[in-house]
Amino acid sequence: CSKTKVILALRELPLQLDSQDHLHKYQDEFIFPKVNDKKVIYFTGNSLGLQPKRTKKYIDEVMDDWANLAVEGHFYAEKPWWDYQERFANPLSKLVGALPTEITVMNTLTVNLHLLMVSFYRPTSKRYKIICEEKAFPSDQYMFQSQVHFHGYKPEDVIVEIKRREGEHNIRLEDVLTKIEEVGEELALVLIGGVNYYTGQVFDMKTITEAGHKQGAYVGWDLAHAAGNIKLELHDWNVDFAAWCSYKYMNSGPGNASGCFVHEKHHTNKELPRFAGWWGHNKERRFKMEPVFDPVHGAGGWQISNLPILSLAPYLASVEMFDEIGMDQLILKRDKITSYLEFILNEISKEVQGSFEIITPTNPSERACQLSVLLHGEGRSLFDYLMKNGVITDWREPNVIRLAPVPLYTSYEDMFHFGQILKTGIVEK
Repeated sequence: CSKTKVILALRELPLQLDSQDHLHKYQDEFIFPKVNDKKVIYFTGNSLGLQPKRTKKYIDEVMDDWANLAVEGHFYAEKPWWDYQERFANPLSKLVGALPTEITVMNTLTVNLHLLMVSFYRPTSKRYKIICEEKAFPSDQYMFQSQVHFHGYKPEDVIVEIKRREGEHNIRLEDVLTKIEEVGEELALVLIGGVNYYTGQVFDMKTITEAGHKQGAYVGWDLAHAAGNIKLELHDWNVDFAAWCSYKYMNSGPGNASGCFVHEKHHTNKELPRFAGWWGHNKERRFKMEPVFDPVHGAGGWQISNLPILSLAPYLASVEMFDEIGMDQLILKRDKITSYLEFILNEISKEVQGSFEIITPTNPSERACQLSVLLHGEGRSLFDYLMKNGVITDWREPNVIRLAPVPLYTSYEDMFHFGQILKTGIVEK
């Protein structure tokens, strides 16, 4: 009888939490895939966010303007194309803690990191090393290697990876700071993922940025898993530059445009090199086709080509949704629903001991909207079971599933039902 009461209490808790959740209504703003004719439990917003229903309206606006105005849409559309990207400056600056002039939108993430490294990785015979984290996202690893080769160095002589201690899943802050001090005057650049894609660990960006600057290095951040997910204060932290993709937590669609941050202290530095293009040229004189580059003041001066408006439209739809909610509300739910998911996983772990462990930090200040679960003995078959039963999650070799309970479109009831499916999957294997 007492066990039945406990089960009923556990079942009532998510319903109660959902009834108190101010963001619960936003589930209806998104389109969910279906498996077995049921709406999926979607845990992969850290890979590709769901499509907001309002996205179609924003794209249709561009299509209608193209049909009715053709080339004149650049100047006479309801949202003129020639300055379409400027609509992102205010809402994105609030999302990442920046000044509007420090923000622009262009290209895709790795392209932007390459372009920013043109400005901020300037190796000399004495100062040439790059610090990054062990097991950075592969695209970042490839970027570092190719940049180093481009400058005539060998990766093994330049790239310094901060490693996890033996037997530990996450990188200790003190080890980051020690390595920065150890590299010292040879350090040219610190460039780390603000949230590690594999474990979900959030780095102390403020402290690490200060440490890099103390050694005379530039400090940048890959915010692919951070933007729209954690509280950022890029301007106040004195970060030199950052870039992020928009298709994960910001739901802009597959492979969509990247956001960029360049701190205002660099905006008037004419000695800072950059690859230039006409969309970064003085806006008021852009169409005079002048032969000498005169950059836009601010991050917009790093733009190169005119923007892909059809790609920016869904990004704008999502950014305006974020703006109406605010990061504080998102983070409040993020922490609560992630803790509830952790509770569910820990309860299941008690029943099926040794099946898995959570490798994401338990400290809420060191994690965001992701719990990475290391599977013991279950492997790919459990992942396949979850997918076939309507839980869309993410597999990372060799044996980790990543669960991202995105606060915009996951519910506490989703977490409860996931737990039941997971437990059944483990027991049946």
